[in-house]
Amino acid sequence: MELDLAINDGSVIDTEKRRRRPLNVGIRGDKIVAVTAQKLKAKRVIDACGLIVSPGFIDVHAHLDGDAYGGELAACQGITTSIGGNCGLSPIEMEDFFQAQERDGYPIHQAEYVGHSFSLRREAGLKNPYVPASPEQIARMECLAQKALEEGACGISFGLDYSPGASLEEIRALAALCAAKDRVMPVHTRLFTRYDLDSLTEILSIARDTGVRLLFSHFVYQYGEGDLDSALEIVDKARDAGLDIHIDSGMYTDWATYIHTATYDLQTIHDNGMHFHDMMVATGPYIGQRLDFELYAKIRNEYPDESIIYCNHLKDEAHRTLRCPYAMPSTDMGAYSPGEGHPQIAGTFPKFIKDMVRIRGELSLEEALSKATLLPARLFAIPGKGKIEEGFDADLTVFDFDRLSDLAVYPDQGRPDAKPVGIEYVMVAGNLVVDQGIYQNSQRPGRVIRYMR
Repeated sequence: MELDLAINDGSVIDTEKRRRRPLNVGIRGDKIVAVTAQKLKAKRVIDACGLIVSPGFIDVHAHLDGDAYGGELAACQGITTSIGGNCGLSPIEMEDFFQAQERDGYPIHQAEYVGHSFSLRREAGLKNPYVPASPEQIARMECLAQKALEEGACGISFGLDYSPGASLEEIRALAALCAAKDRVMPVHTRLFTRYDLDSLTEILSIARDTGVRLLFSHFVYQYGEGDLDSALEIVDKARDAGLDIHIDSGMYTDWATYIHTATYDLQTIHDNGMHFHDMMVATGPYIGQRLDFELYAKIRNEYPDESIIYCNHLKDEAHRTLRCPYAMPSTDMGAYSPGEGHPQIAGTFPKFIKDMVRIRGELSLEEALSKATLLPARLFAIPGKGKIEEGFDADLTVFDFDRLSDLAVYPDQGRPDAKPVGIEYVMVAGNLVVDQGIYQNSQRPGRVIRYMR
């Protein structure tokens, strides 16, 4: 039977053995059916001479949740699978979400958490982020989470920074449920202060109690301001003691969130020694401006859903974090309008490869691509992804290593959603969603990844 597509003369990455070889890849339908030294013929042949052929990137921490423009920006970075519903913010009716995505299609594949800190708490009647859940409300959250997990949610996510009043009892109850289903539990830890580690150790105590598999979210955002080495040492010791822990991180140290959240409460700002002039507006009518108290108050009162970037002037913490063997790159990207947002939404994965491999030499190309593909595929037990082998899914990213570069910048400098250069082809389920560097708007071959019993 004739191949639908062949990728000839590329440098094919073996993410397991961490090597590259000149090979040719054949695709039929949504599967890889040939990986061979023999030249291949097909309905469409891509000449990949001088290009790297990698499994599609897996973004373990995002907030796309079906957003169309976010899916486009993800695909143009080389991402073929995204894990959504992070930081405690997700759909509650998981079956409805999955059915909508299957009906309408999406540029890339999606798995989805059910979220505690916004979604489950609100559904249980908790509107005040500083109030702990009652026993009845915990039971309600457990019931809702159980239903979402049975409908295919990949785990339960926490954004404790956004629900600082959440009790250990409610976290532990949901962690036990997550552990019983053998699902991953990502945690955006609390922001007691920027310089303490109590937020880290409290979650480790829950992992010891429940055996849940932990993923610490955007680790450098949480512990990059003076405590990174100590935080990594604590994680190393916990892993040595047998806990199942991974971390993810973007390539930026300046983080962003909505101004209405507890993160930007005046008391939190005071307790953490944060400064208004380090806060940059990422969306809305004041985009690119730095805050003073008057502008902070105006936006918080009149535009509470706008996103604010906190600029902390750090340099190397992301690189140090991503050197860890259990660390994976992530975007933290969400739904933004064109021209708005944080450069992580368009630049993360190209920047990761360019900076960590080509410029700094802190990882080999094979190590970096394994972190972006095989490591997350195994953590989340996603079959058929993370490797280029016969029988695996035809999710591939083909790029020019020498040209690869992120162009996204902060909103006071230009476009945070500027697409990268060097990503030449991105294939999702055997369909080219990026073809010769151009996004194919009509292609929506992405599928939902359901975690069933």
